Amino acid sequence: MGLPGRLSRGVVDAAVYNRLMGSDPFDAKTFLKTLTSRPGVYRMIDAEGEVLYVGKARDLKRRVSSYFSRSLNRRLQNMVYRIQGIEVTVTHTEAEALILENTLIKSLKPRYNVLLRDDKSYPYIHLSDDRFPRLAFHRGSRRGKGRYFGPYPSAAAVRETLRLMQKLFPVRQCEESFYRNRSRPCLQYQIKRCSAPCVGLVQRSEYASDVRDATLFLEGRTSQIIDDMVVRMERAAAALEFEQAARCRDQIASLRRIQERQYVSGAQRDLDIIACASGGGAACIQLFFIRNGHNLGNRIFYPKVPAGEPEAEILGAFIGQYYIGRQVPAEILVSAEPVDRALLESVLSGEGGPRVEIHRNVRGERARWLEMAAQNARLALASRLASKSGMQSRIDALQAVFQLEEAPERMECFDISHTAGDLTVAACVVFNQDGPLKSDYRRFNIEGIEPGDDYAAMEQALGRRYTRIQSGEGRLPDILFIDGGKGQLRAAAGILEELAVSGVALIGVAKGASRRPGMEQLFLFGRDAPIILPASSPALHLIQQIRDEAHRFAITGHRQRRENRHRTSALESIQGIGPKRRQRLLKQLGGLQGVSRAGIEDLSRVEGISRVLAEQIYQTFHGDD
Repeated sequence: MGLPGRLSRGVVDAAVYNRLMGSDPFDAKTFLKTLTSRPGVYRMIDAEGEVLYVGKARDLKRRVSSYFSRSLNRRLQNMVYRIQGIEVTVTHTEAEALILENTLIKSLKPRYNVLLRDDKSYPYIHLSDDRFPRLAFHRGSRRGKGRYFGPYPSAAAVRETLRLMQKLFPVRQCEESFYRNRSRPCLQYQIKRCSAPCVGLVQRSEYASDVRDATLFLEGRTSQIIDDMVVRMERAAAALEFEQAARCRDQIASLRRIQERQYVSGAQRDLDIIACASGGGAACIQLFFIRNGHNLGNRIFYPKVPAGEPEAEILGAFIGQYYIGRQVPAEILVSAEPVDRALLESVLSGEGGPRVEIHRNVRGERARWLEMAAQNARLALASRLASKSGMQSRIDALQAVFQLEEAPERMECFDISHTAGDLTVAACVVFNQDGPLKSDYRRFNIEGIEPGDDYAAMEQALGRRYTRIQSGEGRLPDILFIDGGKGQLRAAAGILEELAVSGVALIGVAKGASRRPGMEQLFLFGRDAPIILPASSPALHLIQQIRDEAHRFAITGHRQRRENRHRTSALESIQGIGPKRRQRLLKQLGGLQGVSRAGIEDLSRVEGISRVLAEQIYQTFHGDD
């Protein structure tokens, strides 16, 4: 067995070489195909289950891919060849990822991370109690006069926050010795990072206003600052002071961009968060640990579950098996209310600890944590379903069900999406033996048909797709799935016959009478009777995965087409967003780009925007990913 990649044995130490000789290498290619591009934390695991390295990323896919697509120094090469698995935790923002990374490094002490040798306290930002106060980095005892804001996860986080605040609020950050010996403004004044109180170029009242804004920002009261800045911007615009109005606009946009919540010191109550995702004959449970406001990380479980088991049943069984005999926090948040919740609370409370409460419907920060756990469960399950070993067993089952001569190497599926026949989009997704082949996905904007005529839409999309393939632009699939019953199947067969496409197994996937997953009817073209597979069938799980991916891709394309109808603003396509709310959103969030970058929490803080409406706006810009 040879070593993979560019390295010889001389580069990798003996322990790595021996381990490689006894275990299969990590399948990075398959893993990266399903990895999200959202921010988060990744943990690299060796063959013994030990954490080798913890890192954070603004874009998880890009960052983790870099370890397998570029030249590395010897230390990282040794680490990469030890990897037997990678676990990820998706966060809402890069700031949250930074804090979680810091916590995990301190608790796990991974071999390949840079570890601090001391145990200094968390750093703070200090606002001095002077005539013209100063903002500064502080670590250690907090004896000096003034206010202390924090704690922050790291010194880098404090310095980055101070750097960004200089752009927003020109409050001095210089040392006292430098400040008291100035005879002319320094460079910070020239680049508009300070208002030069040292030489009297700013009135004390104006400087106090900047200090007030900086204080509100550090207290997390950005909504109040933004409201004030919106008033100032409108007042300046009315007075034709456009430069001042533009400065306020830029400040508003910057505030929204750099706003980050400091979760290092949050609610002091301990709690666990449990989210479950199920589908395709598998289930994933994500368990997050919050202690004294610290996110201590998460664990992933893949329990064996009967086919079609509701998530409430899965959670009920998991909570009972996991917690009985363990120390239990006072509160457990769950993504679905477990069966026998009251009984579980009673049993867990009787273990000698505090009363345990299990909650499903929560608000504020706890809802934010719960959604993050649910998102991680969905992504982890999707990654597991798309793994090479799982795909191969499903493809083999599919071959057996339809009695194919060879295992299919390429499968395509079409779906149609529209709103009351308007702006119809057809989507084609492609799967091979490794899972989704997203580089070959295609969308088709359907024109010139009767609104709502799905048969005509399917015919047009198939005609455009396979005309190109027949002309040599691609390759034919072994199986073509159509989301629909006999009618759609006949329309598809007619187009393939017209284009002289042969050798493709044509299968319609129709929802059963109850339209529940697991009740699908499969129509193989040329066979009258439908095929109904048991809910536990691996072949059915693969078909469901392909069909659902086509549905998601079609809906996302339809939403994007609706947005593009109005060039002025994608907000105009959202029901419930009229001119007043649209203007309020644009002002509060610093323009359309600010709206597109805002999270659901930021959107719902704007006056007149409910949580439901904020979710609709977020989905308009981000789709279902």
